[in-house]
Amino acid sequence: MNTDTGTDFPLPRSRRANERLHALIPGGAHTYAKGDDQYPEDLAPVISHGKGAHVWDVDGNRYVEYGSGLRSVSLGHAHPRVIEAVRRELDRGSNFVRPSVVEIEAAERFLATVPTAEMVKFAKNGSDATTAAVRLARAVTGRPRVAVCADHPFFSTDDWFIATTPMSAGIPAPTTELTVSFPYGDLAATEELLTRHRDGIACLILEPAAHTEPPPGYLAGLRELADRYGCLLVFDEMITGLRWSEAGAQGLYGVVPDLSTFGKALGNGFAVAALAGRREFMARGGLRHPGDRVFLLSTTHGAETHSLAAAIAVLTTYTEEGVTARLHALGERLAAGVRAAAAGAGVGDHVVVRGRASNLVFATLDQHGRPSQEYRTLFLRGLLEGGVLAPSFVVSAALDETDIEHTVDTVARACAVYRKALDAGDPTPWLGGRPVRPVFRRRA
Repeated sequence: MNTDTGTDFPLPRSRRANERLHALIPGGAHTYAKGDDQYPEDLAPVISHGKGAHVWDVDGNRYVEYGSGLRSVSLGHAHPRVIEAVRRELDRGSNFVRPSVVEIEAAERFLATVPTAEMVKFAKNGSDATTAAVRLARAVTGRPRVAVCADHPFFSTDDWFIATTPMSAGIPAPTTELTVSFPYGDLAATEELLTRHRDGIACLILEPAAHTEPPPGYLAGLRELADRYGCLLVFDEMITGLRWSEAGAQGLYGVVPDLSTFGKALGNGFAVAALAGRREFMARGGLRHPGDRVFLLSTTHGAETHSLAAAIAVLTTYTEEGVTARLHALGERLAAGVRAAAAGAGVGDHVVVRGRASNLVFATLDQHGRPSQEYRTLFLRGLLEGGVLAPSFVVSAALDETDIEHTVDTVARACAVYRKALDAGDPTPWLGGRPVRPVFRRRA
């Protein structure tokens, strides 16, 4: 918690702030993944402010932060180039009764960065963009069902996806029946699904890559299956966009989807998302198409000038400064350090770093090699006590060598405690309270 002393002490102001949050806001946060149930008991800091790769809580403690803004702040907090672009627009008005010229500039910059897309429409959050993609796919194909990748954890807050999770309360059963799933990396199983629901599946939607690289030929194989069975291929690039390459995973792997959705890193914390894709499909949501109109995206705040200015600045910065390469270099340095620290403490088979270097996560495994929320709690507590706020190890470009070294040192101390818990066969004495819990669960 305190990077100067590493001393374990309570967070009185954060604790009081968490109580106020729960009294006023269901879940105590506006994103379930930010809930205090994701952190050790009484050790969920409430943030006061951030700068670069660091954040400060309301108790005055400074942390090196990873996974900033659920992967959205990839350049670092209050990045000067982004803030300057936003400030230029604030005095010029943020929303008008007609489109702003900034909308043209943002669309041109986006399509120049992601040349595999031909048209783009902006929104405020990823769920709206993915749901628009699903609606458009259904309109294009005339088919009702959506096939989602079962191995990817989240696509939308809307019913078509949330119906498939344990938090499906409030969603009618017929909605659930319209979403089916396929496993990542298994073309044969996907073809079997398409055959079973022949003429019924509107689209295949997936993250093109996640914690493992796509098997050779897999994405191209999905492209061929979608074409053969007459459905659309939709890439959810909320995470892979910019982090895999400036043009996303589709730019890196060379497989062009029919539609794709972007967000997260696109605004460096400002609210902006995008639906992009082939003109023949995207045009159905416009005014220059002879067929039935599709209510694609129509959001009051979707084209706020300052958020689009932020996106322009982010895309320009990534392209001109080689940010994606820096994210990979930082991630490789961090992963090597964490793995060495875990191995040195004798827990290399239990604290496991996974994923692309620009998008690292960690697994916490028990003595039997099974994922453990108890051991995750123990590990998170050790990180927090050393001034590292890390629900993942997803890096931002604002990190420097000192931050990485401090993180690795903190991991080493946390792993020493992890070893003690494994030797004892019970992590409970080191938890400090209830364990962290999965986001998606049926009961609170």
